[in-house]
Amino acid sequence: MTGAPKGLADVVGDRYGGAAVTGKAETGRWRGAKVAVVTGTGEQDGDVTLAVRAKGEDWRVVGGWWPSLGKAKGAQSLGGRTHVLVVGSDARPGEPADRSRADAIQLLGVDGEGGAGLMGFARDLWVPIPGHGQGKLNAALVYGGPDAQVAAVEQVSGIEPAGYVVTGFSGFTKIVDELGGLSFDAPRALDSHLPGGQIPEGESTLSGKEALSWARERKTLPGGDFDRSRNQGLLIAAAALQARMAGPQVIPEAMTVIDKHATSNLSAEEMLLFSAAFFKVSPTKVGHTVAKGPVGTAGGGQSVVFLGDEAKASLRDFADGRLGG
Repeated sequence: MTGAPKGLADVVGDRYGGAAVTGKAETGRWRGAKVAVVTGTGEQDGDVTLAVRAKGEDWRVVGGWWPSLGKAKGAQSLGGRTHVLVVGSDARPGEPADRSRADAIQLLGVDGEGGAGLMGFARDLWVPIPGHGQGKLNAALVYGGPDAQVAAVEQVSGIEPAGYVVTGFSGFTKIVDELGGLSFDAPRALDSHLPGGQIPEGESTLSGKEALSWARERKTLPGGDFDRSRNQGLLIAAAALQARMAGPQVIPEAMTVIDKHATSNLSAEEMLLFSAAFFKVSPTKVGHTVAKGPVGTAGGGQSVVFLGDEAKASLRDFADGRLGG
């Protein structure tokens, strides 16, 4: 095995009953821990082993899939049903990303059986915010940080996320740029006053500034904030597709870059397993929608959104980690 740090080859070899491992290891970091993805070659081509080394501990295998070992020994192990909340705040440089208003609120899920889903939430949804009464969904981050934002999403959705990933404007642009840009197929052209807001219809590689402009634009969209939330989801879907086409060996680098520019309460094992799960998802078993509803007033005349019946039905459907079908 090439690229394996000390101790990793031994624990991966144990998965094969002590047999020689042919493959390549890629390593990265997440919240102080080391992560590794080992992709097999030769007779072990198609095998993927996921490993973690917490500070002061030895490497240990946490999951993967091993078709070379047959159905019984090689069945995938990726942790099962999981939801993770991804939040993009409107924090500018120098402002705390985890205590600014949430500009993007996206819930990702996998069911552990090849299905997945992505649900955006309208920022102005009128929801219970634990410890603060009723308020707009995007205000929860200001009131109580990421934990409050997760709690508010759980209140309105009935789904308990395993954890969160939060970044701001600057962090988002750096993540996109440091990972080489984002391959994106824009369903419509964007002509925005925002920096980087000139994006043609069709396929292109977006810079961080352009991707941020796509995620922020609202005024030129016919559906306003609802369309913006959907557009934000399209960026996440594009990132997942780009990674899938490159292969699971890109996971450690992506985790390292995200860790530099975002905050999260997910452990290295949780993030590694969740990221890897998307490589085993069937494209025909993935749904994407936005939790929205009728517009009204509340809280002293504020313009707000009340969760609609269609959104409630979608949330019930998404409870198992798969949306639609």
